[in-house]
Amino acid sequence: MVTSKPHAALLASPGMGHLIPMVELGKRLLTHHGLHVTIFVVTTDSAATTSQILQQTSNLTSLNIIHVPPIDVSDKLPPNPPLAIRILLTMLESLPFVRSSILSTTNLPPPSALIVDMFGLAAFPMARDLGMLIYVYFATSAWFSAVTLYFPAMDKKLIESHAENHEPLMVPGCEAVLFEDTLEPFLSPGGEMYEGYLTAAKEIVTADGILMNTWQDLEPAATKAVREDGILGRFTKGPVHAVGPLVRTVETKPEDGKDAVLRWLDGQPADSVIYVSFGSGGTMSEDQMREVALGLELSQQRFVWVVRPPCEGDASGSFFDVANGGGDVAALNYLPEGFVKRTEGVGVVVPMWAPQAEILGHPATGGFVTHCGWNSVLESVLNGVPMVAWPLYAEQKMNAFMLSEELGVAVRVAEEGGGVVRGEQVAELVRRVMVDKEGVGMRKKVKELKLSGEKALTKFGSSHHSLCEMSKDCEVHVQGS
Repeated sequence: MVTSKPHAALLASPGMGHLIPMVELGKRLLTHHGLHVTIFVVTTDSAATTSQILQQTSNLTSLNIIHVPPIDVSDKLPPNPPLAIRILLTMLESLPFVRSSILSTTNLPPPSALIVDMFGLAAFPMARDLGMLIYVYFATSAWFSAVTLYFPAMDKKLIESHAENHEPLMVPGCEAVLFEDTLEPFLSPGGEMYEGYLTAAKEIVTADGILMNTWQDLEPAATKAVREDGILGRFTKGPVHAVGPLVRTVETKPEDGKDAVLRWLDGQPADSVIYVSFGSGGTMSEDQMREVALGLELSQQRFVWVVRPPCEGDASGSFFDVANGGGDVAALNYLPEGFVKRTEGVGVVVPMWAPQAEILGHPATGGFVTHCGWNSVLESVLNGVPMVAWPLYAEQKMNAFMLSEELGVAVRVAEEGGGVVRGEQVAELVRRVMVDKEGVGMRKKVKELKLSGEKALTKFGSSHHSLCEMSKDCEVHVQGS
């Protein structure tokens, strides 16, 4: 018997930072709001890590996960294409399979809504043709979401003044974006990235609804600004909902199934270990990695450091090449000679990948050196862990500003001449979080935010209410179709 319960299809673009929030949103819609959920996963070279993330949803047998066959777009790309172009083309090439799968659905009612992220906008015509509601899911802050939603209405002269005279970019109802924290498209008004971002923003505001992976009490001004009755609400067709914080949930494993780094953490004192990771796609130059190593030694703190091979000039260089953990630590010849041996017992170097949610949730972890990707920010906050903010690309500088200047839960790396942050600064920042009185204050503030985030997802919380509103809209659409 076919039920009239709404069915939402979610399209997850490549990369852990896109997949994890989409999977968590799907789980939430299924378990707390009674929707049928199908998640289309566009795979990349990081298939091993992707599988591990998806295996943790295996107990939710009614969560329908469909893997889009791997897509190779390398022959259709120019030399050294921007990361965004590669993702966008991959998503475009996935649509025939997604459409065919939706049309051939027999065991569930046809999807009444399609939820995409910023890289899935090419699916809008397909969704409209199939009579589906369209939602855009920002796996980012409300502040970044507000900038994007306001972008089509911005005075181009103000953006040019921002780029040329380094004046702050004013966004009604929100914190202004400082030039040093701005988004790359705004650096070249009229350029290719600018026009691509503008085209995307114009498409996004036509969606039937917008979801943001944040919560009202974390960003009260920005979430208020983008609501229907807010100062930016008139720029969007549909309502804007703050539905977070949605992060990967940790499943307790038996001792023999534990990752080696977690067993090592079991033997360390509470709040004594600094975790260092620059995201699933973040990379650094060899010179910078050597300075990070020096800084960790100088800090005299216990550490877990996830390392990836250096990539000169492209901070997102390993985005498509994340592999599952493993590899010979001794073969990490880009680290200072003798570093691994000298820090044995004090620190652990993990090649390529580590179970981040589990590490941040471990009682021994007391700080996090992070690239400020929004998933990492939320995981750190939800585990009450203060941060050293070290943004690399995309909107991460905006996130770093929010964490350090507005929320007071992070200290921020200062850029140095030559573009390489010296080990002495790394050591100082680590100690400020782990040892100094300043770190005690940050830890107190981040634990308050942790409780606030948990409250938002409870039955009477603001984010739960927002997803209830979205679910009702889907039900009304089903009844009217």
